[in-house]
Amino acid sequence: MADVHSKEIRSFNMSRIKGKDTKPEMLVRKFLFSKGLRYKLHDKTLPGKPDIVFPKYKTVLFIHGCFWHGHEGCKYYVVPKTKTEWWLTKINGNIRKDADSIARLQQLGWKVIVVWECELKPGKLDDTLQNLMKTFKQNNES
Repeated sequence: MADVHSKEIRSFNMSRIKGKDTKPEMLVRKFLFSKGLRYKLHDKTLPGKPDIVFPKYKTVLFIHGCFWHGHEGCKYYVVPKTKTEWWLTKINGNIRKDADSIARLQQLGWKVIVVWECELKPGKLDDTLQNLMKTFKQNNES
């Protein structure tokens, strides 16, 4: 099946997709900051370059896009009908890298929290953020 866009338009569209400072990431960052939590962003020295890092609590937070990270059973993870094999290779590679990064971080003594993009949609956002705070506090009780 051929792409519905020309190569140039597809290239432009793909170039607009951000890897940092995404809308879901900004929602979580704003919330955490409002709760008095301070953090570092995208620490390149850690496996997987986590989106949010709390060095003081040795905790990292990944905010995964459902499509890009292959969120199983999620309505936002739909395999494209064009270049299906290429996309599956790409997404499965991301899934493997995610699992590897999480395992390596845990071996280094880091606590890892993952929030999915779909959990930050209206209707789920408040519960997700409250659960995030609960998880964060449970992980970091002395």
